[in-house]
Amino acid sequence: MMTIFGVPTQALFGQLLLGLINGSFYAILSLGLAIIFGLLNIINFAHGALYMMGAFVAWMLLTYLGLGYWLALGLAPLAVGVFGVILERVLIARLYKLDHLYGLLLTFGLALIIQGLFRNEYGVSGLPYAIPAELSGGQRLPFMFLPNYRAWVVVASLTVCLATWLVIEKTKLGAYLRAATENPTLVQAFGVNVPLFLTLTYGFGVALAGFAGVLAAPIYSVNPNMGADIIIVVFAVVVIGGMGSIIGSVITGFALGLVEGLTKVFYPEASSTVIFVIMVVVLLVKPAGLFGRTA
Repeated sequence: MMTIFGVPTQALFGQLLLGLINGSFYAILSLGLAIIFGLLNIINFAHGALYMMGAFVAWMLLTYLGLGYWLALGLAPLAVGVFGVILERVLIARLYKLDHLYGLLLTFGLALIIQGLFRNEYGVSGLPYAIPAELSGGQRLPFMFLPNYRAWVVVASLTVCLATWLVIEKTKLGAYLRAATENPTLVQAFGVNVPLFLTLTYGFGVALAGFAGVLAAPIYSVNPNMGADIIIVVFAVVVIGGMGSIIGSVITGFALGLVEGLTKVFYPEASSTVIFVIMVVVLLVKPAGLFGRTA
């Protein structure tokens, strides 16, 4: 059997694939966080709970309405986005002029409430969600077996992340969004409905979390703790990439997923902490993050 640095190629590429899968979720979740913080200055700790909600909405659509994966991929993020719009209008909009700590505490409380409601209703054992028939099976490559669904997750995540970056950075809509956060009074003088822009921005950011939840449902069991298990790592990814940096969150998410996968091959004991070690080093060298800008 062929080896690389003493590690069988099948084991090495298998762990790299797992790292790339994790990186896909890190990227799309940190992208939503970066959008919300970069454009609204809100540290959205409820992001993990809304990711979990997206997976549960997909499960409920299938269980109660018989709607399959492909419909859920559109409907679940929409449902989570609408829920986010309601949260923003009722609660979060009141915090824009206050310190970041208030938003962090509010969204942390919301996360606990949402997780508690789902835990009380469905327990913590986890609910299965089948891989769609079109994406079952896999491809036998010379160096590993590649499951079709996992390849789809990487492609879908990368496509959504790049499309979002292009819209925000390269279109007139994105320019309006950035201007509305930097000088809302001036933008409103041009007839732009700034509060509506901010509301839809928050709704879109949490819809990305819902989309990631649907992607995750066939890979991981659908359970109320799935958001709590990943959100701390995602926050570390955002900090490393640079708070509010759109492209930084995407690149860092995928890169750290691969680093985590490689660590599981060569030093498994450190795989659960390597991202936090990298975060500490980055903060010591560049406190604004790899792609962040100093004030």
